[in-house]
This record gives sequence, C-alpha cells and structure tokens, in this order.
Amino acid sequence: MPQDPDFQTLGRRTLEIERDAVSALIERIDASFSRGCALMLACKGRVVVTGMGKSGHIGGKIAATLASTGTPSFFVHPGEASHGDLGMITRQDVVIAISNSGETPEVLTILPLFKRMGAPLIAMTGKPASTLAKAADVHLDVSVEQEACPLNLAPTASTTATLAMGDALAVALLEARGFTSEDFALSHPGGALGRRLLLKIRDVMRTGDALPRVAPGTLLTGALLEMTRKGLGMTAIVKPDGVVAGLYTDGDLRRTLDQGIDVRTAKIDEVMTPGGKSVEADHLAVEAVALMEKHKISALLVKDAQGRLEGVIHMHDLLRAGVV
Repeated sequence: MPQDPDFQTLGRRTLEIERDAVSALIERIDASFSRGCALMLACKGRVVVTGMGKSGHIGGKIAATLASTGTPSFFVHPGEASHGDLGMITRQDVVIAISNSGETPEVLTILPLFKRMGAPLIAMTGKPASTLAKAADVHLDVSVEQEACPLNLAPTASTTATLAMGDALAVALLEARGFTSEDFALSHPGGALGRRLLLKIRDVMRTGDALPRVAPGTLLTGALLEMTRKGLGMTAIVKPDGVVAGLYTDGDLRRTLDQGIDVRTAKIDEVMTPGGKSVEADHLAVEAVALMEKHKISALLVKDAQGRLEGVIHMHDLLRAGVV
C-alpha cells in the first residue's frame, strides 16, 4: 500500500480518464448509431439487452433507461439465456449485446440463436474486429484508450463509456418518439415526479362540508366563524346559484381592522375581494403551486367554467400529496 496516498489526485485522475473516454464517443455518433436507432424505433417487440459481468450491470441500467423513456426493454443474462431464458426473445425484438472484448463466451454461445430467429443485433464492444462486432447488424464502438484502473484491468472507463452510449441511444429515441414529461410520469407513478406531473387539482381539493362558504349579505362576524370552523384562513362568498361572488381571507381581515371598519356590523359584501384567485379542477396540481407562489397566497378557489364553486385547494393539501 503506498504511503500517504493522495486520494484527491487519484480521484481527479479517474474522472479525467473517464471524461476523456466519454468525449471520444462524440466522433463515433455516426451512420452506425443512426442505423441502430432506426432498428429500435422500428422494433415491433422489445429491445433485449444482454451482457456478462460488469457489462451485464451496465446492460441492466441501459434496459431500464430505455424502458422508462418510451422504448419497451428488458435485460436477459446470457448465462440464463442458454438455459431457457432465450424463450423470452422473439423475432420481433431487437437485441443489444454488450461485451468490451467482443469475445465473451456466454454471449457468443447464444449469438447463433439470435441469428437463427432473425432478431436484429446491435453490438456494443471495444473491439471492432471482434467476433461479436463482425456478426452484428450494427456495431457501436465503445473502446477506450485506457481504464481508470491503474492496472488497466478493472472495467471503469469502458463501462462508463458504454453507459454513456446507452444514454445517447435512449435520449435519441425519446426525442424521435416525441416522448413527453407526462409520458415519463406514467411509467413512474409511484415517485415524486409522477405525483407532480399526474396529480390533478380535483384529486386533492376539498369539497362538500369541508368547503368554507357563506352567502352574500352575511355579517362579517358570521364569515369569521365559518373561517374558524373550516380552518383554511379564508371563505368563499357564494351566490344561491353556486357562482362565486368573492373571497375573504385572514389578510383581508387585517386590512379591515386597519381601515377601522366595525366587524360587528359590517357585511361580508362590503369587505370581500370580488372574484378571488381560482383554478379549474382538471388543471395539474403543480399549476396551483405555481399560482400560489406567484401571488403569495396559501389557498385557491376551484371553479367550473361558469364560475361555480367546486372546491378549495390549500398549500397544506399539496404538501400532504407530495406535490411540493
């Protein structure tokens, strides 16, 4: 073990080598890359990724990235494939085989079977003259000048380059498919992103008896009691036909007191804010967050197209739903 190793220098050296390895790929985004993308875009089945050892770990990540960005994909271990899992692959699929040497025995063993079933093969190797590269319909060169490992043995820069090439494929296909943030959220409904992009205001707004509301002509004292009961720091003023006439909040109460208005005799119509900030129930919950932040308020009325009150949404509701 070296004496007093300079960990920072060693760490920087690793990143510099891996940076250079990824940068070298830019010149290799060529016609072969385009053919590979075209094969996957036209695929009527799924993109099947295979690789052994560290290449297999990278292959699993590439398959997951493809699947989450609109290209149906899964990983198959080459060792398991030759013992039954090959039945998961059909002639309508496209296969991506990863091997830095291009000579990995487990991958070469199942290579003739891909050819026999007629599934297009994309190879990602560091050896363009290898058996796997020559057998492929498309070869993507992910070779590196050196590994970050000082022994030039442990897959480091080579796996980073392969992962980056996989990302390049996934993002190119994402763009070609017109994949949107909403599409991404549909495949991630359990995460924070899914909640932010899929949750509608109607899913979290308060309705029914939880709505603070009073009729026009109500004494201000009555409106304050309603605000206290419902605990939202505001109340809507609603006409008999359900249309919102205005809004009264804790902030309005402070302004009322500053103006010296007698809260015991004043009617809500005299002190309310006509209309009030509002959203529609079918809008995304994140839009409500943006509106609240813009106007520095903590609650919004939810109205239909005719201006009738449908609900109220409060910042606390959005926090509980994980939107904020």
